Amino acid sequence: MQINVDGRAVFATTGGAPFDPAKPAVVFLHGAGFDRTTWRLQTRFFAHHDRAVLAVDFPGHGWSDGLALSSIAALADWTAKLIEAAGLKNAALVGHSMGALVALDAAARHPDKVRAIGLCGVATEMPVHPEMIESAKAGTLKVQELMTFWGIGNALHKGGMVSPGLWLRAESLAVLSAAKPGVIHTDLEACNAYKDALARAPDVKCPTVLVLGDGDLMTPAAKAKPLAAAIAGSKTVVIPNCGHFMMVERPDETLEALKACV
Repeated sequence: MQINVDGRAVFATTGGAPFDPAKPAVVFLHGAGFDRTTWRLQTRFFAHHDRAVLAVDFPGHGWSDGLALSSIAALADWTAKLIEAAGLKNAALVGHSMGALVALDAAARHPDKVRAIGLCGVATEMPVHPEMIESAKAGTLKVQELMTFWGIGNALHKGGMVSPGLWLRAESLAVLSAAKPGVIHTDLEACNAYKDALARAPDVKCPTVLVLGDGDLMTPAAKAKPLAAAIAGSKTVVIPNCGHFMMVERPDETLEALKACV
């Protein structure tokens, strides 16, 4: 479906069920360089279990219009506008990596719009390796290769996907290669620059779950501990044999962790 935010068309999928704003809503937010397809397994469950689902393409990503927004705060403000534009009073936000920072920031600064948050592949800070920044700026393939190599857990490099016929690395590279020029660089710079997570965390008053992979090299589980401690009442789930892309590496475990919160 299409939603208009700030005069721009935003594309979202609804998990295979009609979108009903009268139901409790869950908005899924993707990570840097990716799009709504990140969440196809989780959206189906929630859409068929009494939730209104929107898995959105951020501005400039996927099928959404406009330019990529250059900061986590700008993306969080945009998400609050999206919730209103969709006819919702509030929504649970489920974010991955960059999207997790956006969900956190939105929950802290727009508490009336956010009823719960699921933070997947999150850390207190998300510094980005300079080689990745430089490659993204130059538009070379190295950043895509590093994002998929470091992002996918070691176990999944050797096979064993639970989704039949899915080769995670090839699919991830395909999505990243389709990103519009400059989008990956803008996203990575936004993650690299965001240092507000710990400051925002005490202002998060809604139910919160952190979903982490024990083999995540991009946002190691240990680096999420200060953030979890700063969010009152938060729950942390660490998924074994899992890297950064837990929603596709370990979809069932990720779903179980989210179900209790959103």
